[in-house]
Amino acid sequence: MRRAAPCGLAALALAGCTLEPHYVRPAPAIPAAWPTGPAYPQAAAALPALSYRDLFKDVRLVRLIDRALADNQNLRAALANVEIARAQYRGQRAELFPHVDAEAAATQTHARSTIGGTTPIGEARTTRDYQANLGLAAFEIDLFGRLRSLTHAAFDQYLASAAGARAARLTLAREVADAYLTLAADRSLLAIADDTVASTTRTVALTQARLAHGVAPRTGLAQAQTLLEQARSDQAQLTTQVAQDRNALALLVGGRIGDALLPRGIDEENGQLAAAPAGLDSHILLRRPDVAQAELQLRAANAQIGAARAAFFPTISLTGLAGFASPQLSSLFDHGNFTWEGQGAGSLPIFAGGANLANLQAARGQRDLALANYQNAIQAAFRDVADALARRGTIQQQLAAQQALATAAQTSYDLSLARYRGGIDPYLNVLIAQRTLYTARQSLAQTRLAGAQNLVALYAALGGDPLIAAMPVALPAAAPKPSG
Repeated sequence: MRRAAPCGLAALALAGCTLEPHYVRPAPAIPAAWPTGPAYPQAAAALPALSYRDLFKDVRLVRLIDRALADNQNLRAALANVEIARAQYRGQRAELFPHVDAEAAATQTHARSTIGGTTPIGEARTTRDYQANLGLAAFEIDLFGRLRSLTHAAFDQYLASAAGARAARLTLAREVADAYLTLAADRSLLAIADDTVASTTRTVALTQARLAHGVAPRTGLAQAQTLLEQARSDQAQLTTQVAQDRNALALLVGGRIGDALLPRGIDEENGQLAAAPAGLDSHILLRRPDVAQAELQLRAANAQIGAARAAFFPTISLTGLAGFASPQLSSLFDHGNFTWEGQGAGSLPIFAGGANLANLQAARGQRDLALANYQNAIQAAFRDVADALARRGTIQQQLAAQQALATAAQTSYDLSLARYRGGIDPYLNVLIAQRTLYTARQSLAQTRLAGAQNLVALYAALGGDPLIAAMPVALPAAAPKPSG
């Protein structure tokens, strides 16, 4: 017993070890600060995390995002994958523990005697046998951490799937916001087309009257009709786009949407999106769900190397059976009927045709692939933020210029129409001014859409997970593994 105790403790100590390479979070292959220059806002040196409730002030949009997070079918599929990964991790973790089964059996045999004894040879007799056992089936002592490494890998894959689900939530929130704003912009463009059709119809009627009185050439009527038909064409196309935008939004939300939750135009969204405040450096990208998912997959690949290394070492398994056996059911659990049996077996790989070495090389290759994917995810995230910041730095100037252009175009059109009514200018001047106004109003609506979508893109690029509190987005550099 004195010798067995140290041996048992040594076996337990070895069973707590693994052959995994020590994991150290790779240094992000990105600059520590955001880009600077004429295209970037001065406050871009540091940016924080955002929640969609912080960014979107339009209560209708927030309600639609809430509905989408509850009812979107693609998101439900992502959450189902998380449940699958969690179950797989639990199944792998169960391999660390002994599997004990209870068995009960009753056997009755009727046969002719061939050996004599209490029953004469040739005479039939009936024998009975009853058993009740607890069995330990081939429990592997994890001396070199093979099972533990596989458990670590399954745990990291489970966390990676959870990070993937958070990335899906973030993408869904962005898609709902983009679809909502696109619908708002198309409704504004449709209203502009409606206004242009109405105003051009009045101008055509005026030109027809002037032509009937011989004070306007026929070319003026033809010129007026060109813009009218163009506006009617845009009107028909935008009517279709508004219907399709509404269908796309309903698909994202997961059900029909009442008119009360739909935007009337892009103009009313001004002031409904909060500006992004200052906060952290570019390493904030490590908490983005897609970057966290890539790192967790890297950790899983690192753990698989430990399992591949352990395959070169011996494996020891134990099998045991303890229970009772008796020919009489009434005396089955008597002390004298107790039986037990134990067996230990070990195996050491001698020759496998290079399979174990190939598996180790493949595991290392998977780790290198996961490392490249991790760094690529960080670099892609950095570009997403940099692109959003570049647009953020100039959108206000562009919006102000478009607003001034639309105001000037309206004034030019009003003056040209007045001069045409007074017989001072030909209709061509009115046509040019009206086309300029039509284009300027369209560009202003599109610029407002670009500004709103830029804030949404910045929110998504910074990793503003709508349910960020559900689980840590990124583990610390030396996160503890499950103890098993």
